[in-house]
Amino acid sequence: MKAPVSWIRELVDLPESVTTEVLTDRLTALGLKLEAVDSADITGPLVIGRVLTQDKEPQKNGKVINWCTVDVGDANGTGEPQGIICGAHNFGPGDLVVVVLPGGVLPGGFEISARKTYGHVSAGMICSARELGIGEDHDGIIVLPPDAGEPGDDVLGLLGLDEEIIEFEINPDRAYALSLRGVAREAALGFNVPFADPAERELPAVDGKAWEVVVDDPVGCPVFAARLVSGFDPAAPTPEFIKRRVEQAGMRSISLAVDVTNYVMLELGQPIHGYDADKVAGALGVRRAREGERLTTLDGADRGLSAEDLVITDDSGPIGLAGVMGGATTEMSETTTRILVEAAHWDAVSMFRTGKRHKLTSEAGKRNERGVDPLLPGIAADRVVELLVEHGGATAEPGYTLVGAAPERPAITIATDLPARLSGIDITAMTTVENLRAIGATVTEQDADTIEVVPPTWRPDINDPYDLVEEVVRIVGYDQVPSVLPRRATGRGLTRTQRLRRRIGRTLAGAGLVEVVSFPFVGDATFDKLGLPADDPLRSTVGLANPLSSEEPAYTTTLLPGLLEASSRNIGRGAPGVALFETGTVAFPADNGPAPIYGVHTRPSEAELEKLVEALPVQPQHLAVVLAGERRRAGWWGAGADAGWTDALAVVRRLAADLGVTLEVASTARMPWHPGRCALISIDGVEVGHAGELHPSVCASYGLPARSAAVELDLDAMMAAATDVTPGPQFSTMPVAKEDVALVVDAAVSVAAVEAALREGAGDLLESIRLFDVYTGAQIGEGRKSLAFALRFRAPDRTLTEAETSAARDAAVARAAELIGAVQR
Repeated sequence: MKAPVSWIRELVDLPESVTTEVLTDRLTALGLKLEAVDSADITGPLVIGRVLTQDKEPQKNGKVINWCTVDVGDANGTGEPQGIICGAHNFGPGDLVVVVLPGGVLPGGFEISARKTYGHVSAGMICSARELGIGEDHDGIIVLPPDAGEPGDDVLGLLGLDEEIIEFEINPDRAYALSLRGVAREAALGFNVPFADPAERELPAVDGKAWEVVVDDPVGCPVFAARLVSGFDPAAPTPEFIKRRVEQAGMRSISLAVDVTNYVMLELGQPIHGYDADKVAGALGVRRAREGERLTTLDGADRGLSAEDLVITDDSGPIGLAGVMGGATTEMSETTTRILVEAAHWDAVSMFRTGKRHKLTSEAGKRNERGVDPLLPGIAADRVVELLVEHGGATAEPGYTLVGAAPERPAITIATDLPARLSGIDITAMTTVENLRAIGATVTEQDADTIEVVPPTWRPDINDPYDLVEEVVRIVGYDQVPSVLPRRATGRGLTRTQRLRRRIGRTLAGAGLVEVVSFPFVGDATFDKLGLPADDPLRSTVGLANPLSSEEPAYTTTLLPGLLEASSRNIGRGAPGVALFETGTVAFPADNGPAPIYGVHTRPSEAELEKLVEALPVQPQHLAVVLAGERRRAGWWGAGADAGWTDALAVVRRLAADLGVTLEVASTARMPWHPGRCALISIDGVEVGHAGELHPSVCASYGLPARSAAVELDLDAMMAAATDVTPGPQFSTMPVAKEDVALVVDAAVSVAAVEAALREGAGDLLESIRLFDVYTGAQIGEGRKSLAFALRFRAPDRTLTEAETSAARDAAVARAAELIGAVQR
């Protein structure tokens, strides 16, 4: 919203000491945030000139220029006429024009100097509105009224170029501030000075004779006002002050009739529409559109209407998109002499939805969709009639049609000490009452501690006691709210969960992984790309009431889709390999029905809170990892290697070691992993996740290299089993004893099971165990495999003897034979 300072001062008796900077600071404190302060970017002499001669000179390029002599008084220091070249033709000898002399600088840093052009030395420039930054007209220069002044007079004040214009960022709940009435009211409030309300005027008696109006949807249109003027002169010029203020507000001056409606909208905040009355057939109607109806709006667009659209009609059908934009069939033109003035109050939600549906924005729609004062329609229509009569020679026809009435605002009961209790400021009951009355509210005392408040009609955003608290506190000043630091929780530090999550992050970063954050939303197409069967539990999702995308309308049950998309994006942009991880919540539906909805006037009881918690979906913390492409880079040191299922398992084992968790690993089949290279990860027999090579179809779906690997773990389960402090490694200075064993087992037996049996049998002397060979073939028989392990033994206090080492090795082999039927090769 752009507001000229002079217009604000017309409505508010601001002291002279209140500068624009002081004004904007106070208004920003009240909630009207300053966006910018604009002023004419013009320096140097800009004066009135009188054209003395005008010689037209055709040029070789077909263009005709004017060689003019212009009287600029003493502004040029000599008093002699100024020779100036001008390409416009809308003026002649005797006209008063705007002249910038050499040394002046126009908006955009355009410097003016005396220069030779078209065979003459042009000493200055005769200016158009666009060149001065006050309008869009550049085909013709500005011709001033005969009584504008004398040659040489400064023209900045005459054109309003010496004026500062404040641009505010208006929040959606402050629609009243999209008008000079609203801005000026806030200025009066901020400086406690008188305010001249431009809406205070006597209206004629309502008789319904201005025009017949039928409102079929009083919910969508509670108030509709109509007035009629005749004998309007369509050629009448717009007064300079109206034109200037409309343009200062960022709108284009079109014609007197249109400019007047825009001017009153800026002044009062009430959108108004003018119809060519001779083009309106029969009574005006307000209803919802019918499916299949169409309307050509003033912007020339042919629009298909929805049954949710409010429209204004006559006997021919829709003639306007109510509250947003008028129709082309009843548009005012250069022949309009009878004007039907309409001003109405519209349902804000309907206006918002209509604007979004038609992708149509307008100054009227911007105000109507935020909520306008319902008492304004008749006032705004009367103000438009007044200006059309005064400046357009029109006659106000008798009659005033007003259908409906402003909805009553319900009273709000509030304790007088509530603003003080919530803000921490020492606000007395008297201050609370005075500030609420200052914003225009009606305040009635109920008892010693309670008042009843009826908000003003122009504040639809005030609906409960806490809205009233905000009004009181913003007037007192948010800067008065005391700064109180919260009491330090001495000695608490990080929680166990926080410490474990930091440990997990450090472990994964140390393993060369990079953390990412992705959108946790999925749809059926996501699960199709993962190859999940129709009955997979991961397809049972929690739907979102207002999803960002209709293609992803649910909260995810797995973190892998976001990681796979991120990996694919990086691989597609040339990364040789990626190693990414993400931690976050997933959600599974709870079978406890919808969540109850409680009011905000009191805190929910413990029983109510329990019901809320019961209705929440199950939201465990998960960890996911994706390894794709190059894992170890090739170089002079040797060949590189791509990521595979072994790398995924290595990440899981490293994480388990740092958490102090003992994992159980078994082969399984689970999409989106390769059925032969997927490991089931368990803790004490309870499944906590999977790791392994991705299925080839999943790699293809996401554009990832073949044999890419992934991990997904239940992080809550991992942290629940973790030790708070993991013991550090034990070191011995004694020499190590090395033993290798090769065991033949059934092909279905996992390596982890064999390793666990060997560890159990070897006892405390076993320092490490490593699988270094797997063999299958005719020598060991079909359905069998040979696993070769390197065993390392060491004692903390002595050198082991050969007998001790052999005994430990034999015990390990015997235990493997006992538990899983292993046979030593």
